[in-house]
Amino acid sequence: MSVSPADLERREAERTRLSAGLAVIAGCLAETGDVWRAHYGAAAIASWLFRRDAALAPGAEAAAARQTDAMLAAHPPGARFLAAADVPVPAAEAERAIADALRGTLDGLHWVGHNFIYAAHAISALRALGGWGSAEAIGGIAGLIARFRGTIPGRSWIGFKAGEVKRLAAASYDAASMPSDPVRLSAAALGELAAFKRIYRAEAHHDLIGHLLTFAHALNALHDCGYADLFRAGVPQWLAIAEALRAGRDLPADASPRLVSPVDRLPLRPAARSARLPAEEAFWTRDYAAADWDFGHVFKFPCSFYDHLRRAPDGPPAAAAENFRRLLPDVHA
Repeated sequence: MSVSPADLERREAERTRLSAGLAVIAGCLAETGDVWRAHYGAAAIASWLFRRDAALAPGAEAAAARQTDAMLAAHPPGARFLAAADVPVPAAEAERAIADALRGTLDGLHWVGHNFIYAAHAISALRALGGWGSAEAIGGIAGLIARFRGTIPGRSWIGFKAGEVKRLAAASYDAASMPSDPVRLSAAALGELAAFKRIYRAEAHHDLIGHLLTFAHALNALHDCGYADLFRAGVPQWLAIAEALRAGRDLPADASPRLVSPVDRLPLRPAARSARLPAEEAFWTRDYAAADWDFGHVFKFPCSFYDHLRRAPDGPPAAAAENFRRLLPDVHA
């Protein structure tokens, strides 16, 4: 069957977005000295995964793609990492370097699982492209992931200090409580989301809940790619975040919880309810540039949530879908 010029153009556009996403991740450490600009690269890849799997209507898919292009224009990859290699590193070799770097960070929970999140998105993109990048670019991704070794579990918590969360992540969990495959992990993630009576707009609350979804999604993606050992290694760390978040499940509006955060302040502000969902075209027509695409989470949270729905279709309770609306950017208030 012949492929139409329009389909060829769309495929090339997706390859361009995936390459740009990988290049942002690859250049993050060298260009900024820290691990956070890679959010935008992971978000570009998450956009592709979301649009590939969520069965969006054409208008919604096109609008989400335009938002992705706008984000990448605002946070472009460095030319040296984006430039096509004369001989790209073979996909299997590149994957091995990234997976080995991730295995070197399994000493504990680090920054709510971003080592897993970056690795899973990079490997997913490499699979789609069939090989990409120079040795320097692949080394940049592996070096970024390795940088997480020895770092803190996260900086913002309710009811816990970082050291206490670290001990949770090092605890031994009963095998019966450990989700043993992606379907069970997705069901568990949706169940945790549904359990919140109120959600507050804070790094220690809505943002951490969102990362509970993205971390679980990353583990499932690694399992899909054949890395069952990394899935099993990450589940206890994911459970530590879930356990820590349970301290903030039912905070009343006038609560003054033990808040450990350099950025959040009491009183906590209730998260606004998004009137639109990411499956709708209208969701993607707002001015996300003004909110800097919520640091890329405008793509990452929907990608993860809808992937969990796809894997665990017998759930969730309606509360999970309702609570998801409160993880989305304030521009929909």
